[in-house]
Amino acid sequence: MFFGENNLLSLMMIAPVVGSLIIMFIRHKDAEIENRNVRSVALFTTVITFFMGLDLWAGFDNATAEFQFVEKFSWFGDDINYYLGVDGISVLFVLLTVFLMPIVILASWESIGKRVKEYMIAFLVLEALMIGVFTALDIFLFYVFFEGGLIPMYLLIGVWGGMNRIYASFKFFLYTLLGSVLMLVAVLYMYLEAGTTDIPLLMMYDFDVDVQSWLWLAFFASFAVKMPMWPVHTWLPDAHVQAPTGGSVILAGVLLKMGGYGFLRFSLPMLPDATVEFSWLIFTLSIIAIIYTSLVALVQEDIKKLIAYSSVAHMGFVTIGIFLLNTNGLEGAIFTMLSHGVVSGALFLCVGVIYDRLHTREISRYGGLAINMKVYAAVFVLFSLASVGLPGTSGFIGEFLVLNGSFAYSSWITFLAATGVILGAAYMLYLVRRLIFGDLTKDDVKAMPDLSIREKLIFAPLVAVVLWMGIYPNSFLEPIHTSVKALLETHYPAETTQAAASDTSPVAVSSEGAYR
Repeated sequence: MFFGENNLLSLMMIAPVVGSLIIMFIRHKDAEIENRNVRSVALFTTVITFFMGLDLWAGFDNATAEFQFVEKFSWFGDDINYYLGVDGISVLFVLLTVFLMPIVILASWESIGKRVKEYMIAFLVLEALMIGVFTALDIFLFYVFFEGGLIPMYLLIGVWGGMNRIYASFKFFLYTLLGSVLMLVAVLYMYLEAGTTDIPLLMMYDFDVDVQSWLWLAFFASFAVKMPMWPVHTWLPDAHVQAPTGGSVILAGVLLKMGGYGFLRFSLPMLPDATVEFSWLIFTLSIIAIIYTSLVALVQEDIKKLIAYSSVAHMGFVTIGIFLLNTNGLEGAIFTMLSHGVVSGALFLCVGVIYDRLHTREISRYGGLAINMKVYAAVFVLFSLASVGLPGTSGFIGEFLVLNGSFAYSSWITFLAATGVILGAAYMLYLVRRLIFGDLTKDDVKAMPDLSIREKLIFAPLVAVVLWMGIYPNSFLEPIHTSVKALLETHYPAETTQAAASDTSPVAVSSEGAYR
């Protein structure tokens, strides 16, 4: 390994912090030169961190469910530790984070012209905190990173957002903070009860069945808002519409995934009895989210709002998959989160491209972009089809696995969830029809140039990953499989056995062998 193994996770968090400190001291009498230097340092820092992520992936052992790249030393006495590590569930989320960050910096190169230094510092600090969320193995350390990410995102929306940015930033902050207060109460109880803050030990601790329900609800309050689940999703459209393009990409690409990751890391292994007990609640809310928010997306006239509501619907598939408690469901949920992080981020970047040219997100102001912006049209259609779940793209694999897993659990859940696929095709293809095709009649739209070289460089890796995940998904499913299998066999042996016994469908698919 190029960057070494012992402190790689810490280096991945330190690098953005060091980059932000360097940016703080950049000074030049010419503002343009200063901004260019700031952007260059931010881009270089995120690229280095991305290569560290590749090193992490290259050195990761897919054959074990144990935590790897572990770092541990005392932080506050003997009770709270600086404890880091990754397993098959978290390693790809780290990779997703470091993959999107250089793209976000490059996408903000020209669109952000005010307070460039503060903007880049906010993103670099946010990157360090997001990596910390997915690598923390101490529950208090996780909470610090989990809540710390609110601050830079709040600033990104509130300072560089649209006209209603103050309202949107406060709504985002208050919604997510309120849910997390209940999670803090649960964390404190678990520490006092188990006598440890180590997540691996808490995953094996047998909490009382009656207490599990209250702890589960406390975690649910935080993770449901973060995802977000219906009906606590209303902050998301406002935040997306007002956020700058880079903020929307990271919000949809990474921050929403923290809720799903929280369910996987805390609710399922630590509170298994309550998870089984409340699975009906998750399924009900998820089905409502898939159908209701898809219908809401269908009538949107703002491109960003449409994509934001589609994110809520996609996260409904994720929560269904997580709480099915079978291999296909869990692996499909994780794969869907990874795919959605890339696809939704790419769609928000697509919106940013035309917004920078025409300064409006109203769908009716466009039309016929396939005539004068051919490369842009091809890119937008590809990501739209990936969002729909076209076979050969990343969106197909995750949703197919979730639906396959749900069919082994309940045909009704499968039927209702599958309506979301149909509705997803309806609102995305309707958007493509109005935005990309049709007559090119408006003079200002005719004058819009196609993608620049910088913009092509932004979309090229996103296109490659979407096709890679769709054509060869096993390269992403293999790291996940061992950890998911260990989670189910350790905490849900009865459900695993029952699911295996009921799975008699001739089209049943498991990532263990279907794609080899």
